Amino acid sequence: MKKRLLAFIASSLLCSTVYAADLAPLQSDTEPDRTDWTQLDTKYGALPKVDKSLKIGGVSKTLTNEYWRLLGQGYQDAAKKYGITVEYQAAANEDDQLGQLSIAETLISQGFNGLLVSPQTDINLQPALESANSKNIPVVNVNDAVMPNARYYVGNVQKDNGVRVAKWFIQHHPQGGKVAVIEGQPGVYAAGQRTRGFKETLDANGKFTIVASVPANWSREQAFNAASTILQQHPDLIGFYANNDTMALGVVEAVRAQNKASQVAIFGTDGISDAYASIKRGELTGTVDSFPVLTGEVAMDVMIRLINGQKLSRVISTPQALITKENVDAFSTKDNNRLRELLAQQ
Repeated sequence: MKKRLLAFIASSLLCSTVYAADLAPLQSDTEPDRTDWTQLDTKYGALPKVDKSLKIGGVSKTLTNEYWRLLGQGYQDAAKKYGITVEYQAAANEDDQLGQLSIAETLISQGFNGLLVSPQTDINLQPALESANSKNIPVVNVNDAVMPNARYYVGNVQKDNGVRVAKWFIQHHPQGGKVAVIEGQPGVYAAGQRTRGFKETLDANGKFTIVASVPANWSREQAFNAASTILQQHPDLIGFYANNDTMALGVVEAVRAQNKASQVAIFGTDGISDAYASIKRGELTGTVDSFPVLTGEVAMDVMIRLINGQKLSRVISTPQALITKENVDAFSTKDNNRLRELLAQQ
């Protein structure tokens, strides 16, 4: 299996060399050709008439994480609204790179009109991307890992996740202190950017010391173990930033086990329901919500525009917001229109 994956990676790199002639490697956070989600209608006009026969494939990282289930809900909600078909599939877990690639390749072979993909790593779906391009099937990279050769990307500014959390620490701990980072999966663009935003912002402030920055591979258990070790080594720690909410909730358990809940602030990223509930209980300090349902709806709108021949910006930016006890109730609304109003004001 490893040999097959290495062959796919080698194929991807070869394709990248050819493809780079007309498309620079995508850096979604800094790509200048971008449009905010709120400006799609203003810049490109109303959504074109939708062909009811369209079949759109969604390829996710996993369904064990609520974030990816909610993204799929966004796809499904939009598909129901427009009367089209969407099939949303995911690999068995976030390490099953070949399984995810197989799903994408199968959807292509079955004649789906477009693919919305959230790769497990920046390169594991490159062969499927090249196959889709050869068949003129539009592919949109949706959040998280970023394929360098993706023509279109829908998602938030990943670095800003870490920046927002760092600014909270600067505001609420002006004296500074020791903090730690629980990273996601090595080699994933989103994880690296979230960590970078947090570290660079605190480094510029000059009053904080990042005593540890360790990967936990999006795992709650691994995050618990890492946080437990860090707390033992640094009993005066004042905070953690975890690259996603699942890991942040593992950190909450570690902090509680060592009776440091009143001392240690804990932040995650994603905005899953368990994170919101933990904030309301006074456990998790906050999360940076990237609103996966809305992101899925925006991605489907982008796909429909592409299928109808519209020339869009390479990056469509979706919203995010720092959620703490001060605003958790407002952002808990189930009213989609009200949520869009709140986010448009961000």
